Amino acid sequence: MITIENLTKYYGNNRAVNNISFTINDNEILGFLGPNGAGKSTTMNMIAGFLPMTAGKVTICGSDISKDPVKAKKNLGYLPEIPPVYPDMRVREYLSFCAGLKRIPATKKSKEISRVMELLKITDVKDKLIKNLSKGYKQRVGFAQALLGNPKFLILDEPTVGLDPKQVTEVRNIIKDLKKDHSVIFSSHILSEVSAVCDRVVIINKGDIKAIDTIENLEKQTGGSLILHIRTKGSRATASEIIQNTQGVKEITKVNVEGDEAYEFIAQLEGDGDAIKNSIMKDLLNNNVQITEIFTEKPDLEAAFVKLINSKTSGGMKELFEEYKSDILESQTENAEKEGNE
Repeated sequence: MITIENLTKYYGNNRAVNNISFTINDNEILGFLGPNGAGKSTTMNMIAGFLPMTAGKVTICGSDISKDPVKAKKNLGYLPEIPPVYPDMRVREYLSFCAGLKRIPATKKSKEISRVMELLKITDVKDKLIKNLSKGYKQRVGFAQALLGNPKFLILDEPTVGLDPKQVTEVRNIIKDLKKDHSVIFSSHILSEVSAVCDRVVIINKGDIKAIDTIENLEKQTGGSLILHIRTKGSRATASEIIQNTQGVKEITKVNVEGDEAYEFIAQLEGDGDAIKNSIMKDLLNNNVQITEIFTEKPDLEAAFVKLINSKTSGGMKELFEEYKSDILESQTENAEKEGNE
């Protein structure tokens, strides 16, 4: 088991990680999620002992990584977001070098290198210079070094970055298989990947933990609401007012700007999804707002993620509603001016 207690990191006066605590259980795949700048990589670097912590404690199999780093790190394999490969070394040469750093006995080194190369399907490039490999193969080589020595725990920071869809599926299956003998901390921006492989997830934003739970329970936090996606062209203020004021719309969770006067609204619905959708469509069209696409979907991890990241404790949802309030006031002012001119 890995135990993280009150982990904190400051860069000068900037707090990157704020007093967080959680555990990774044996034979568990734990997803680690958050938007860019949330503190994910900083946290993973501290767990791996790569980055010193300002405060807190990381215990790996009973060993404090700050007080007994050598013993603690014997149980860890780490793949950072940018693979730590040497471009002027050949693949097998690099893995041999890493095996030496991990103090794998000489009698076992060759067999262990062959094992990880076969597992990551990089045996066919073993004699190539790493600088001549594709980004996907470089990622696999970095993953292979993390597996050398068969460590109990693996920390994988964006392990599928740069891989094509076929390779992503292969690596995903490898991670699932690793659960039999390992525990994995798995960070990814691709929520479908996390849903496919993880037992629990930790969601972090601005250095604070927003949730620690199973994916099933997090999805339930949307309250079973349908999610409405609607793409429009025209006045954003008018569209915001109509959607927000339609009966059955609980809240608008996100607005994506897609071009000049083109927006995608994402909202939670409560009640008859078809009836609410039809009402919105009718009102938008009557107010000269063009609809380019509209559909509903059941809640998933992405919906729970957006809701938690934009929760009131982070200030995000408050800012969002203030923005909608401005849009609605703007729309009302426009309508008043039109009526006055007429």
